[in-house]
Amino acid sequence: MRSLAKGDFGSSMADLVHIRNCERMRASSYSVEGRNNDSWPLEKGESKVIGDLQGPGRINHIWFTIWGDDRQWMRKMLVRMYWDGEKEPSVDCPVGDFFGMGHCKVKSFQTLPMNMSAADEWHTAMNCWWHMPFREHAKIEIVNQCDSERQGIYFYIDWEKYDEPLADDIISFHAKWRRENPTDGWYKTDEADPNKARHGQEPNSKQQLTDEDCYRFLEAEGRGHFVGCILNVHNLMGGWWGEGDDMFVIDGEPWPPRLHGTGSEDYFSHAWGMQPNAFLYNGANLHEDDGRGKCTSYRFHIEDPIPFKTSLRASIEHSHGNLGTDDYSSVAYWYQTEPHKVWAPMPPAAQRLPRPDTYEKGRLAWMKELWGK
Repeated sequence: MRSLAKGDFGSSMADLVHIRNCERMRASSYSVEGRNNDSWPLEKGESKVIGDLQGPGRINHIWFTIWGDDRQWMRKMLVRMYWDGEKEPSVDCPVGDFFGMGHCKVKSFQTLPMNMSAADEWHTAMNCWWHMPFREHAKIEIVNQCDSERQGIYFYIDWEKYDEPLADDIISFHAKWRRENPTDGWYKTDEADPNKARHGQEPNSKQQLTDEDCYRFLEAEGRGHFVGCILNVHNLMGGWWGEGDDMFVIDGEPWPPRLHGTGSEDYFSHAWGMQPNAFLYNGANLHEDDGRGKCTSYRFHIEDPIPFKTSLRASIEHSHGNLGTDDYSSVAYWYQTEPHKVWAPMPPAAQRLPRPDTYEKGRLAWMKELWGK
């Protein structure tokens, strides 16, 4: 078995029989005065380092819970992670989205690499088990862009420290959030029949022979492997938002790519639409029926990572042939060599916030706003 360092093993139950050649370490928000105020306050606009770890090591569990008066902290607070002195973060995400849920919502769900346990509409425990190795140093930072004067974080960062250097073939964890609000759909629906755009015959005649206009999860350069994504869709047009093919263009290969899918629900390993199920590797942890036009779906390539040697373009159509004009956002998760490509700068907090629920405003009103009618 390949290992991070000599004597270090994996995390399956079968590996528990081996002696582990590491020290278990933790950075946390506990009160050093021995009191029960075990959180770190965050000033408005403050960036605070919550993890300053000296390697070689590997983070393998992160737990957060957030308190405060701003109930949109899920998008207004960012988590950023830097490996081995890099200037640009390898992880750059709103906190809520990083832990698998979009639209400034929280909800209890379970996947293999992350979960949430929600107490109400804005208080939740968040866990992440993605493994994050580093050779010399790791910095984990929280950026607070909330409007409230009262905001703070409880956290655990659990990691292993090694006496020996990491193996040469160990590469770094990355996660990146981006958004298109809205996507540039080509099919304009009839106000008298708002479902026509999704169920009529005309959209099915559109041929899509490139990924140029698709929604882009990731543009990566270097060597590594893609391990999954979450996709948040705010369905503005009505009807069914799916039928968008996934496309992975590996190492600049010619069209068609070797990995070309058959529809959004198929990529997320569902069928006949998305069902309200959260499985270990795939699911809809926020289903549109209970999200008032908003949904979050996920697919983790843990058993089937997508390797690339020089570059990767990971995309999905926004409905068949990119007909849909909807609000899309996502987090891509991948491992790669450094340095990584810097793309899709993080928008300011106001541009990360969700739209109001579609059903509250009415779909015909959304169409007028989208297309200037």
